[in-house]
Amino acid sequence: MEAQNLGNVKRQLAKLFEESLKAIVSGECNPSVAASTRKHGDYQCNNAMALWTKIKGKDSKEGNEFKDAESIGHAIMRIRNSKIMLCGKMLVDGIETWAPRLQMKRVVVDFSSPNIAKEMHVGHLRSTIIGDTIARMLEFCIQKPMIGLKVILSLRSRHERQWLSFSGKSKYRKAWEQICETSRREFQKIYQRLGVELEEKGESFYNQYIPGVLKELTDKWLLIKDKGSETKSDASDTKEKSKSVASDEEGKRKSAMQKCYLGPLVIPIEGCNVPLIVVKSDGGYNYATTDLAALWYRLNEEKAEWVIYVTGNETSQKDHLHKIFKAAQCAGWLPADEGRSLYPKASHVGFGLVCGADAKPLRTRCANVVRLVDLLDEARNRSKAALMERGKAKGKKWDEDELEPTAEAVGYGAVKYADLKNSRCSDYKFNFDQMLNDKGNTAVYLLYAHARICSIMSKSGRNIEELKRTGEIVLDHVGERQLALHLLKFSEAVEESCTTLLPNVLTNYLYSLSEIFTKFYEDCKVVGSSQETSRLLLCEATALVMRKCFNLLGIEPVYKL
Repeated sequence: MEAQNLGNVKRQLAKLFEESLKAIVSGECNPSVAASTRKHGDYQCNNAMALWTKIKGKDSKEGNEFKDAESIGHAIMRIRNSKIMLCGKMLVDGIETWAPRLQMKRVVVDFSSPNIAKEMHVGHLRSTIIGDTIARMLEFCIQKPMIGLKVILSLRSRHERQWLSFSGKSKYRKAWEQICETSRREFQKIYQRLGVELEEKGESFYNQYIPGVLKELTDKWLLIKDKGSETKSDASDTKEKSKSVASDEEGKRKSAMQKCYLGPLVIPIEGCNVPLIVVKSDGGYNYATTDLAALWYRLNEEKAEWVIYVTGNETSQKDHLHKIFKAAQCAGWLPADEGRSLYPKASHVGFGLVCGADAKPLRTRCANVVRLVDLLDEARNRSKAALMERGKAKGKKWDEDELEPTAEAVGYGAVKYADLKNSRCSDYKFNFDQMLNDKGNTAVYLLYAHARICSIMSKSGRNIEELKRTGEIVLDHVGERQLALHLLKFSEAVEESCTTLLPNVLTNYLYSLSEIFTKFYEDCKVVGSSQETSRLLLCEATALVMRKCFNLLGIEPVYKL
């Protein structure tokens, strides 16, 4: 079994089946392994029926961690993991050994996309939170910082396209740079509060690559002159550009473009009535121009194998990116046959709206868009008030040095988790009371569960690091076994969440883990029991997995509540 996949039991079993079957079965065999839904075993090989007649009567291999393979009911082979030693290995070697290994080496995630000269608002919330979580999960699975994940903050602005108009006048250029720098500072304050780290590349960065991209598309006979297309609605230009007087240099550039192209240049897209407008009739550029240049740069210069765009589910966004991806396929940047060639590829990660109680897009009482800074402030303040109230009820007084960071961790974590636990494709209702509830599927409940585990470890007075080296996990009680088995499914949950780009797969796993641990703690005495060492190690393994889940979701764990 490959050491780099120690945590993925399903993958290990599939490989074990494949290697064993090759020795006794002629021809290709691809075992289909899945978690068992019945009491007879933990995992099962679903296509055993077709292989059983060839396997029956053969000697089984020994010396592995799995035993009791048997054919029962409809010839489904089920496997019971005899000791589940992998939990102990993870405690010694670290949870990174459980990280699933994805095939690609370099991924670009484009998310958040705030607007220069505008404040971030609730409309940026989902792109930022979902994009950051996807980036964190992929980084965990790739784990090669030098050639691994590249997270991009796309600064989009209708004003940014006027950069060339300002380029000939230093006072305008200086003013624009000051506006951009002021915007960056304000954006960074939000990102710091949310724990988001990224690299900025605004639209203007790709301007230098546009001429080369246009030449390549022209040489490949993809760009054609089209009369009338510019009057139609095109998703790449949903926002009207601000009108400004072009400098002499800009006027000369447009004049040259008009002579060269003599009209709008488009790329016809199969199945779309409206083509992709790449160059406007006046020689100007639009979103499609810079998006094509950005995609070319990411695939050819940054050597990305997977480019992921985290934007809304609006029809205009989906249609626009669909055309960009199809144009890239026509140009040969992306494989035309997605089924046969897996990489490189580009994906649109769409998401629904953040709604209020009326199921309409969340706004203030004055019908204004909710500023993101105000939303985070309220989350922190409500969390702080709730913590003080609970502390008062328990006769505990918070130190200010502890209260403020705890309130931020719980408040921001509650906002993030309330978003991520829902399917990203659906709208969801934003409700502070629900997300800050300490019962049910909320971040507060999960953070309390983690803090409870930390309290158990502390009260034991045992040296946990020493127990990791010398102790052994024993799974005699059904509660112990259920907890250990669920811990082993961590790698599978992360891999599925990454490949489907659905963060709620991981949140579902985390919530189930918390519930299973609660049941284990109710049924199995830990401190002072005859199995104290083994159960403390199970507690530690649970805490480690929970902390890694929190980390992947961008939530700060709390050790004391």
